[in-house]
Amino acid sequence: MSDLDSSTPLRSAVLHRDTHFIPKKAIGGKGSYIFLEDGTKFLDSTGGAAVSCLGHGHEGVQQAIKDQLDQISYCHSAFFGTNVTEELAQLLVDSTGGKLSKLFVVSSGSEAVEAALKLARQYFLELPAPQPDRTRFIARLPSYHGTTLGALGVGGHVMRRQPFEPLLAKNTSHVSPCYAYRGKKDGESDAEYVARLAAELDAEFQRVGPETVCAFIAEPVVGAALGCVPAVPGYFPAMKAVCKKYGALFILDEIMSGMGRCGTLHAWEQEDVVPDIQTIGKGLGGGYAPVSGILINDFIVETLDKGTGMFRHGQTYQGHPISCAAALAVQKVIKEESLLENVRNMGAYLEQQLRQHLGDHPYVGDIRGKGLFWGIEFVKDKTTKEPFDTKTRLSSLIQEKALQPEYAISLYGNPGTMDGVRGDHVILAPPYIVSKEEIDIIVDVTVKVLDEVFKGL
Repeated sequence: MSDLDSSTPLRSAVLHRDTHFIPKKAIGGKGSYIFLEDGTKFLDSTGGAAVSCLGHGHEGVQQAIKDQLDQISYCHSAFFGTNVTEELAQLLVDSTGGKLSKLFVVSSGSEAVEAALKLARQYFLELPAPQPDRTRFIARLPSYHGTTLGALGVGGHVMRRQPFEPLLAKNTSHVSPCYAYRGKKDGESDAEYVARLAAELDAEFQRVGPETVCAFIAEPVVGAALGCVPAVPGYFPAMKAVCKKYGALFILDEIMSGMGRCGTLHAWEQEDVVPDIQTIGKGLGGGYAPVSGILINDFIVETLDKGTGMFRHGQTYQGHPISCAAALAVQKVIKEESLLENVRNMGAYLEQQLRQHLGDHPYVGDIRGKGLFWGIEFVKDKTTKEPFDTKTRLSSLIQEKALQPEYAISLYGNPGTMDGVRGDHVILAPPYIVSKEEIDIIVDVTVKVLDEVFKGL
């Protein structure tokens, strides 16, 4: 995993994620593979954090970035616009069938969530009859919406929040996720489960005061916090109905699960549950440049337009031309090469192979996901669903083992699956260009990694 062990003096001026280790250096990449300085050919089976949707070294995207550099690399959005930003916005608005009418472009998922929260608040201040008491948000446990203080505050991941709790705003409360593996009762139908969760959300509105809530925010398929957990059918229409009942906004965070990852460009298309605000990222630019954004429902835009006419939020690199050029090129490739079809086909094959080779594994509790976004949850006991002790560091052990040269794949591990502290899962999120042969390698090596890790336990 690293160039140095923990006893070797550090030789890097970079503050790495783990101060005890210097990671191996990536020196190149092509397709689904990253090439490391030690000669390892690494199969990027998670696209980093579900980012590299086109894989690496796509010449068309690289050329689009070079062309934009030759035109203009930066101008401040307070002074000027650019053709590439306008084209990207129109493409994305059109992709929603015009149901969302504006795009606001920033650089990271956390920034997108911050912008969405601030826009939700400002919307209620801009109404003809302003509603200044709307200062609260309702989110879910566990959930993860970003690492900046506002985004972390609406998130419900205990371990990520814990060191910073004293700094976080106290205006967010959390309800249960739609997590059928652990949340659905024996004998309970999907409809009954949805009704129970809708009643819980309704009760939370009542508890905090319906007139105080700006928005409910949720991921259509929960990423890092739960490991690719999709909602049961009917869940999001029911949640949106509760929001509408109390006049609150409905925000869908598709930073990880959207932009094609789950088989449709927008995850919400699969149930046609149109959000009021949608955050996008990761697969938007495929890692070729830092880019994310929010798509906004027209009634919010009209309210601002008839009010102050300004979104009271802005950033230096907002609408950055290079980022927009990368995102535009990535989205054109996805469309022109019919990659969403490959996501659906290869996603179905990945699911089939995972279930065939790991469905009966004694320590695999659940396999779930959509498209090319799959999670594997581990348990010590399949009957009781008891997780492994946190001291085991299971998800970290699996991720570290997979990085070793003899395996050379990525398994994106996260702890806290069960309750934000206990429980472990790994995520698989290969690029949209992945082949059947590569999926066979991914599943085969995953099985070998798990066998080796559990043998050690």
